[in-house]
Amino acid sequence: MKALPKKLLRLTLFGIAGTSLFSVRPAQAYTVTLEQVGSNVVANGSGAINLTGLTFHGLTDARSGVVAIIGELNTGPTTRVTVDVYSGAFGPTSFGSGDVFFADTGSGDLVGIFGFAGLIIVPFNYVSGAALSDSMTFNNATFASLGVTPGTYVWRWGVGANQNFTLHIGAAGVPDGGSTVSLLGCALLGLAALRRKLSC
Repeated sequence: MKALPKKLLRLTLFGIAGTSLFSVRPAQAYTVTLEQVGSNVVANGSGAINLTGLTFHGLTDARSGVVAIIGELNTGPTTRVTVDVYSGAFGPTSFGSGDVFFADTGSGDLVGIFGFAGLIIVPFNYVSGAALSDSMTFNNATFASLGVTPGTYVWRWGVGANQNFTLHIGAAGVPDGGSTVSLLGCALLGLAALRRKLSC
């Protein structure tokens, strides 16, 4: 069995490292995933929001909850907190027929969408592009009891990075990281095939 030439090995490893390097992605736009977890409905949000293209609308107090019939979803603390409100988002005006439901538990940054009015809610004095993270839980609930319709809903206010707010109700699909794993797997399979060829 022939040893793999050092030069060829170096080139292959360089190719694998390059694949990993080019698959590094910038901070993702803010996304909320609403899922059925046992007997509860759980929402998890993360990402960043670029405020460019939005207009500051003022301050208000808000808490976590959902009003599907008017396209409203606020993720984060269950206690009322002061938030900044921006207008100028475009997208679905509803994502179901449900009325007002407040979350039983919640934490993190209070972030929200009010699709019917085209409003975005972010933490008080939020710095555009800063990372956001939050969650909330509706105990003993289902999508049907909350009146939310499974699917993906997107609100936009520009074409730049992080100028959209995405809501996944139900399975969100394979994350973007899946493509990185696939590329690395292909590189390793190629290396194995080359090694077999050289050993013949």
